[in-house]
Parts: sequence; structure tokens; C-alpha cells
Amino acid sequence: MTPKFPGMNPYLENPALWPEVHSWLIVELARSLNPLLVPKYRAAVEKRVYSDAVLVGIPDASVFEVRPDADFTPATTTQVMPKPVRVTVPQTEERTERYLEIREVKTGRVVTAIELLSPTNKRAGEGRQKYLAKRQKVLNSRTHLVEIDLLRSGDFMPMTAAIPSDYRILVSRANLRPEAELYPFNLRETIPEFSLPLLPQEREPVVHLSDILERAYSEAALDLTIDYSRSPVPPLRDVDEEWVRSLMSL
Repeated sequence: MTPKFPGMNPYLENPALWPEVHSWLIVELARSLNPLLVPKYRAAVEKRVYSDAVLVGIPDASVFEVRPDADFTPATTTQVMPKPVRVTVPQTEERTERYLEIREVKTGRVVTAIELLSPTNKRAGEGRQKYLAKRQKVLNSRTHLVEIDLLRSGDFMPMTAAIPSDYRILVSRANLRPEAELYPFNLRETIPEFSLPLLPQEREPVVHLSDILERAYSEAALDLTIDYSRSPVPPLRDVDEEWVRSLMSL
């Protein structure tokens, strides 16, 4: 049975599934925003590519010991070759991350950047380094930043006085920096709506992220890829695990 979550579906956070979820959400965001933005603006899907070192496979932790013969004599001993320990080594994979740019059609100016975080953005490595560099470049510019974090695991993005939460949406308006609007929310809560910042005096469309997530889930047929009889990856807190199980019986 597919549980009905009030907000974020934690099963979508599985690193094996997230790249597809990420791509669908970016496309659905653009599809939902463009009718509200044209003809003055348009939502353009952009991408960045980088290499990421990952461990592939499951290491074999068995250790083999070579024992000498009890009747050891140098003249008659046959040496036993040691058995190797099976390990894994990092392999480099090419990663592609998509994001949105809200552009003014007449000038081509990027008015707002919309980022949806990935696991590689939230752990040490080239993915985080490149994202933090791009993030800081936006924060030092006249471009607004909308940063959506729907992942419980990993390190949060740098900011002061952040309220601990499972998920968060950051809206950084260029004209209000260094202050920004943070929307923290947890697994059992609905996903907050927020206004998309544009140029001054413009009417700002409201982003209904929960509806966009639901459409992406449906159109991508993601329910066919999830086994709801198993626990989510990454794991939940015990109390949240019990809550998820309770949804199965509703």
C-alpha cells in the first residue's frame, strides 16, 4: 500500500532514486512556472557537470591467516600463498546536476536561480565545492537565490541562526542580503509555499512545491520503483519510522 505523506516522501531520498527525482522536479518546476512568468520572463533548465569519486561494490571484510606447519623444517616446508582481502577502490563517475534560471526575456539577465540540492552537494567532495562556489557567486550578485533542500542526510548549507529541521527552503532576495527567508519543515509537516522573487514591483508567483512533487511522482510512475514494505534509505528516526508504518494502515 502506498502511504499518503502530508509533505515530503522520504522514500524519494534514496540516493539510487534521487537523480531521477531531481530531474523530474526541475522539469516540473519549469513547466509550472512558465505559464505564470511569460512573456516577460522564462524558466530555463541549465546543468553543471563534474566528476565524483565513489566506491562501487560491497567490500569483503574477511581476513585470511597463514599458519606455519607444526613440523616445520627449512628443507621440507611448502609455502602457502596468502589469500587476498577483497576491497574496493574509488572510481570516478560523471555527475550532471540540473537547476533553473529565471531570465528576463528582453535582456537575458538571470533574475533568480533555483537550486534543488543533491546528496553530492551535502557531503565533502567536488560536488559540494563546485556548488558552494556557485552559491557564493550568486549571493555576491544581484540575482535572487532559491535553494530547496529535500534531503535529511548530509551537511546543511552555510547560514547563521538556522533552525534544525529535516528539510528547508531558503529564499535569498538580492535586495535584502545578508538577510534571507528560511522555511524549515519536518517529515510530518506540509511543504511550505513561497513567493518566487522577481524584479522590483513585479507580482511574484507562489510556488506550490507540494503539488509539483506530487505531479512528478505520478508522471514518472515512481510508485513502481519503491518497495513500501521496507524502511526508507537513508533511515528514519525510530519515532518517524513508527509514524510511517502507521500511515500504511490508513
